Amino acid sequence: MNKKDSQRFRDLLIILKARIRGDVEQLTDEALTGHDGAAGQNSPTHIAELGTDAYEQDFALRFVENEQEVLNEIEAALERIDEGTYGICESCRKAGRAPSKSQIPKTRLKAIPYARNCIECERKREELSI
Repeated sequence: MNKKDSQRFRDLLIILKARIRGDVEQLTDEALTGHDGAAGQNSPTHIAELGTDAYEQDFALRFVENEQEVLNEIEAALERIDEGTYGICESCRKAGRAPSKSQIPKTRLKAIPYARNCIECERKREELSI
């Protein structure tokens, strides 16, 4: 991958990271303080509302957890750019394939800029985890 492409993907990752970080902060605040922004100020008036509030809080916190994993993947992708290994499939590289054969297609990187594996290796990985 040339320097121009690396810089373009770095910029894309930084923008994505900022957007997700903002989403995570907002969702965390809402989950922990309530939707009106004041902790303890929106007590449910009916028992059914209590269950709904607990469900919404749990859902938001799980979403935040997933987004945090994406942020970790973005950080790892930025490190791969610095190391010069960005865009190279980790699974293919571990299998000893030639660098030219282990490139992650740019179309995949545009869709998922923090991808670690090419489509074929990712499919195999997902099949093994099922």
